[in-house]
Amino acid sequence: MDTNKLLKNFRFIAYWEGWSYLAIFVTMIFKYVFKMGTANFIVGSVHGALFIIYMILLLLLLLNKRINFMQAVIGFIVSLIPFGTFIAEKKWFSKW
Repeated sequence: MDTNKLLKNFRFIAYWEGWSYLAIFVTMIFKYVFKMGTANFIVGSVHGALFIIYMILLLLLLLNKRINFMQAVIGFIVSLIPFGTFIAEKKWFSKW
């Protein structure tokens, strides 16, 4: 796969992975306050799938030498922080 297309796909998934991460916090209110866990289950499943795709694309970028090891580490760390992928898009991902 072309590394430019791979990076474009990564940035797209990073965007939606970030939104799904934030959505989990919203659905936790439904789960724990209103005892309605279905929304949290659905959003959590979508987020889990997006996170796995994000990590696979990050690994492919590293293996294709589009990014270096430290950039991959940054990509991993920001995926664990709320709003992390949004901040990383502005600071790093757009410059890769």
